Amino acid sequence: MEDTLWRLRAACVTLTTREGHRSKGWEDIRPLCAAAFPSERPRVRHLREEMFSSVAHLARANPFHAPHLQLVHDGPPGAPRRSRSLAAAAVEEYSCEYGSMKFYALCGFGGVLSCGLTHTAVVPLDLVKCRMQVDPQKYKGIFNGFSVTLKEDGVRGLAKGWAPTFIGYSMQGLCKFGFYEVFKVLYSNMLGEENSYLWRTSLYLAASASAEFFADIALAPMEAAKVRIQTQPGYANTLRDAAPKMYKEEGLKAFYKGVAPLWMRQIPYTMMKFACFERTVEALYKFVVPKPRSECTKAEQLVVTFVAGYIAGVFCAIVSHPADSVVSVLNKEKGSSASQVLQRLGFRGVWKGLFARIIMIGTLTALQWFIYDSVKVYFRLPRPPPPEMPESLKKKLGLTQ
Repeated sequence: MEDTLWRLRAACVTLTTREGHRSKGWEDIRPLCAAAFPSERPRVRHLREEMFSSVAHLARANPFHAPHLQLVHDGPPGAPRRSRSLAAAAVEEYSCEYGSMKFYALCGFGGVLSCGLTHTAVVPLDLVKCRMQVDPQKYKGIFNGFSVTLKEDGVRGLAKGWAPTFIGYSMQGLCKFGFYEVFKVLYSNMLGEENSYLWRTSLYLAASASAEFFADIALAPMEAAKVRIQTQPGYANTLRDAAPKMYKEEGLKAFYKGVAPLWMRQIPYTMMKFACFERTVEALYKFVVPKPRSECTKAEQLVVTFVAGYIAGVFCAIVSHPADSVVSVLNKEKGSSASQVLQRLGFRGVWKGLFARIIMIGTLTALQWFIYDSVKVYFRLPRPPPPEMPESLKKKLGLTQ
């Protein structure tokens, strides 16, 4: 053993003499070790392999082995280095970038769920409301309307029109929420950061009106079929019966003659829905919620969303109700125009069924915003906080010290 140690020492001296103090790998010292103690060659190989496997195991077990915890330099030379783990956390906080195609697609999907499910859930209330609008003599109030409908059609009759409601409002939700995000980003980029803040209410109104224009084109055919099913007893009980019958009687006009009144009803409704919601959320976090939004949990943020949605829904119902009355009567009658129906109903007539609509739209709007925001949370979509005044604008206004 002593002889072996002396030979190893001699090999190291020889290596130092030949190569100076340069660090050597195994491939460099293997010939020298083999020359120093040839009889030990198999044993050295075994020890080397055992040592390598132990070191490799320790390296894999080492928490600093993971690539995302290594230090990377992303900036220019001289800039401070940052951990890749921090960069990964910033990227992985959201599933996609704000304003990307994936973002818009998932927002549209959230709109499908929020509008399709909620409107279908309140079909019984919508049915009674429509019947009060087209036949106020028979359906004198919301409770009387339910009582008469149950006597004539039974419980099953309250679900009339659920299929066109689900299909139509799912398509409307896809366009409404998806295009709203598109137009909001588009108009914001056109205005610039400072003007987007100063004119943010106008930005919300313009983006929502643009989105609803296309959403109503998608909704109109199913809305026409729904009203026929709900307000004309004996006309049709299902969408499969109503659609061919309408096409046979009036052609494609039957499905789109109500699109102009829909614009009259839905565009003001949607403008109020989005603008009022955005500003109400801003006000709640500023004056009511006792802590900043960044410190609120996801559940607390969704509660604020629901409350703001209900407040917005009440105003939406009031603003859009006269046009809603015109649409209901227009889709029931053949050959009538919107102006003729409006003139015949008069001021009092267009407000029939407002209380039922406030209950329905208030609940609807609150649930829609709640579902839509929940979809964003579930898919980890960017949810920008309420807008704050840009620093450049604060400097211009002398608000910074």
